[in-house]
Amino acid sequence: MDKTDNREILKVKDLSISFTQYNGLKKETTQTIHNLSVSVHEGEIVAIVGASGSGKSLLAHSILGILPYNATLSGEIYFYDNLLTEEKKREERGKNIALIPQSVSYLNPLIKIGSQIRKGDNSSKAKERCLEILRKYKLDEKVANMYPFQLSGGMIRRVLISTAVYSSPKLILADEPTPGLDSKTLNHIAKHFQDLANEGIGILIITHDLDIALKIANRIVVFYDGKTIEDISTNDFSSLDNLNHPYTKALFHAMPQNGFHSFSLNCFSQGSENKGCSFYNNCSHANPKCLGNIPWKKTNSGFVRCILEKEDKNVLKSK
Repeated sequence: MDKTDNREILKVKDLSISFTQYNGLKKETTQTIHNLSVSVHEGEIVAIVGASGSGKSLLAHSILGILPYNATLSGEIYFYDNLLTEEKKREERGKNIALIPQSVSYLNPLIKIGSQIRKGDNSSKAKERCLEILRKYKLDEKVANMYPFQLSGGMIRRVLISTAVYSSPKLILADEPTPGLDSKTLNHIAKHFQDLANEGIGILIITHDLDIALKIANRIVVFYDGKTIEDISTNDFSSLDNLNHPYTKALFHAMPQNGFHSFSLNCFSQGSENKGCSFYNNCSHANPKCLGNIPWKKTNSGFVRCILEKEDKNVLKSK
């Protein structure tokens, strides 16, 4: 069954994030995310895929309500049809909405693993719940009495998952959860995510690695220059003909199994109005319409922000 037939857990609509800072005495505003839209349903794994440093992690931070003080957010975020206000984010954070962080620095090096998973709760019930989760992720019970520096990278990743699922959340945000893992450990992590989805938990994975996303997710949301440009089923990546946006096709060509074709990016800025396609300077089919407003329109399996027709296959400008 299509996971999108299940109840919608998360809906992000037209999210924009900007930052204000001072350059000397001059106040400057930089917009990092423009009109980002994404949804996650019960039992569904959705991957946001984009280049490193493109602002993807800000999506997770905005859902959790942990953006920096100088950030300004517009748009709407819904959790089970309820608007997530800043107060509501604080209520849900760490309970129904959990984070698997990108960095192991989220773990306190001076506190034992068990205490961190239990969030300081030393009751017998909490300790038993902690050991149950450790066993579930094939971690020895002795890990509860160990410190982060005593664990391998793969064990740390499983501990971070354990910390997230301890509160039995409805939604998990995983920020680059698989960096530097060998293929065997990666397969184990992918299975852990699938097991969580089978329990009805919605998972949003934020990653720069399309190959990893395709191994884990049901849907791929492609993120480029602060915008969502395509939302497509993972199965559609079986053929170039199924893909719509030129940048998505470029990512397809860049995968090792598809020839490992590299491509350079020459972005342009449209100023504060954020009009036009940022891939304009890299697309051989670009035309003046690409510099105007480009709608987020329905496709066979998702959405795309592009005016090109699907039959336009040769989309990259030659170097």
